[in-house]
Amino acid sequence: MWQATVLTLYPDLFPGPLDASVLGRGAAESLWSLDTVNIRDYSDNKYGSVDDTPAGGGAGLVMRADILGQAIDSVSRNDRPIICLSPRGTPLTQAKAKSLAQGPGLVALCGRFEGIDERIFAARDIEEVSIGDFVLAGGEIAAMALIEACVRLIPGVLGSASSLGEESFEDGLLEYPQYTRPREFEGRAIPDVLLSGDHKKIAEWRDKERNEITRTRRPDLWERFQSDGPIRRSKNKDPN
Repeated sequence: MWQATVLTLYPDLFPGPLDASVLGRGAAESLWSLDTVNIRDYSDNKYGSVDDTPAGGGAGLVMRADILGQAIDSVSRNDRPIICLSPRGTPLTQAKAKSLAQGPGLVALCGRFEGIDERIFAARDIEEVSIGDFVLAGGEIAAMALIEACVRLIPGVLGSASSLGEESFEDGLLEYPQYTRPREFEGRAIPDVLLSGDHKKIAEWRDKERNEITRTRRPDLWERFQSDGPIRRSKNKDPN
């Protein structure tokens, strides 16, 4: 079973949205599990503080390496990587989520305040991962995003494994537009090709849309996609 452990100052925030919909059902079916460790439990003072002023001066407080080390050591890792959610980390990608989903799970460290004593990263072999170029008040929401990105890839969590095949980033492109009933909404109709029943033309239309959306909205992905070789054909198969 895939297992996530979250080290946090706010364990009451979990499971939060990770307990909803298909993710919650997957946990109930023992496809994955989540537990939390309250970092304050390892404080060395009666106030439960886990931080101190920055060495060299400066604003704010820094989480102490010795307290974090004890909290981390309380966890049975079982070959799971320790990941600290940090804006200075390497960007989270679909490929990264897929790699983690194929492993035994992860241990997520959620920072707070001005940051974490640098020494803990090398002392406990912690990898830093970022969910975007912005700053949050803490790592909890980022940890939820990371865990959800992994859990939904675990076999059996989603109702249909085929729904993963053509998602955004799966092959370097963003996903094509989706439509459903009603046929017309406020003067905007579903593209005729999607109602034609011609699976070949539908596949071609979706392929064209994926390329165009990626080119216009994410030129960085488009450039990388082009450098990988000729534009790949859609994975849609013509059943006729």
